Amino acid sequence: MDGVSRRGFLAASALSVPLLTAGTALAEPEGGDRRRVRTGADRLADNGFAQLKGRRVGVVTNPTGVLSDGLGHLVDTMVASGAVNLVGVFGPEHGFRGTAQAGGSEGEYDDPRTKVRVYDAYGATAVKLAEMYRKANVEVVVFDIADVGVRFYTYIWMLYTAMQAAVLTGAAVLVLDRPNPIGGQAHGPQLDPKHASGVGRKAIALRHGMTMGELARLYNDTFLPAETGKRVEQLDVVPVRNWRRDMLFASTGLHWVPPSPNMPTPETALVYPGTCLFEGTLLSEGRGTTRPFETVGLPKIDWRWAEALNALGLKGVLFRENYFVPTFNKHVNVNCGGVQLVLTDPRAFDPIQAGVAMIVLAKRLYPELFGWRPDNFIHKLWGTERLKDMVDRGASTEEIVGSYRQEQTDFRRHRAQYLLYR
Repeated sequence: MDGVSRRGFLAASALSVPLLTAGTALAEPEGGDRRRVRTGADRLADNGFAQLKGRRVGVVTNPTGVLSDGLGHLVDTMVASGAVNLVGVFGPEHGFRGTAQAGGSEGEYDDPRTKVRVYDAYGATAVKLAEMYRKANVEVVVFDIADVGVRFYTYIWMLYTAMQAAVLTGAAVLVLDRPNPIGGQAHGPQLDPKHASGVGRKAIALRHGMTMGELARLYNDTFLPAETGKRVEQLDVVPVRNWRRDMLFASTGLHWVPPSPNMPTPETALVYPGTCLFEGTLLSEGRGTTRPFETVGLPKIDWRWAEALNALGLKGVLFRENYFVPTFNKHVNVNCGGVQLVLTDPRAFDPIQAGVAMIVLAKRLYPELFGWRPDNFIHKLWGTERLKDMVDRGASTEEIVGSYRQEQTDFRRHRAQYLLYR
């Protein structure tokens, strides 16, 4: 670290949570509400970005990188403050300002508002991203993106790539933590490495129940050394204040900023771990409707699906018979029948169980209509071949859910040492 020693960098601030340390010694503004949830970005800004003083800073972020008070963006606030030497912004899928749809990005350009150079990091390998860091001469990589708590949501793998690139360049990494909007519990199957892809690179549970800061700690201790032989030398986390693992987003008092175009509400995030599995089928997962992932269906499906699902008595959810016409993605401009998920008790609701039940019954009721995507994308989403194989053999929802209990338990045990919040 040129110019400032590692010890000096640490001593410059009381903001950080050093690797494998769960301290939260960050001063709060006088007169503030200590019960209110404050994100890592809020706490960094509250202290005038002191931790970044004298450093060349690169920020990996998107539209979710906002401050709670007034919803100003972190990057805009950094530039306006004059306290941060911001040398580059690195945009993930959908882009820094969020103008691109799924699978898209904004390219490389100078941001009209701040004049800061924006680099296109979506899909970049660690080597390519490291080249961008070097081009901008980044010394500290600040990561601030809101996640939705699911293995196949790509931002957690943007974090991993950002950390890989930091290993290659010797840059420090500072993660500004945010709440996991669907809570802090881990559920679901782990990824089999042979199905690793852009929607799941490492062996974590489908619903990981971790924050970005916690994942960074796990990555740095578990996956980076195995893959690169090294860790990020200086990894710090600015933790969220007043968040607990049993809290859903509605309890945080924060404003929801859609992390991607098809994640419009906190309710979308709650159902997403289960209904996104329909991306691996021929059914529409609701893209191109006003309720993506809460609406699922296919042409010629009728009332029987909702009726059969409600008869299961799944906790925390009802299924409304629904008809819709997607405006893009699958079945564009075709009338689809299906269901809308209506959450009655978000805390009792198990989205993975619900998603599995929906798939099992759709295949059972409509064998001539139901089908898997021919590229076996379902294996990448589920993480193994087990879901497709068991559904095709006629297994029940209970059998499929029971099949991942042990690996779910194993993941919970492994992640425990990296958790920052009660």
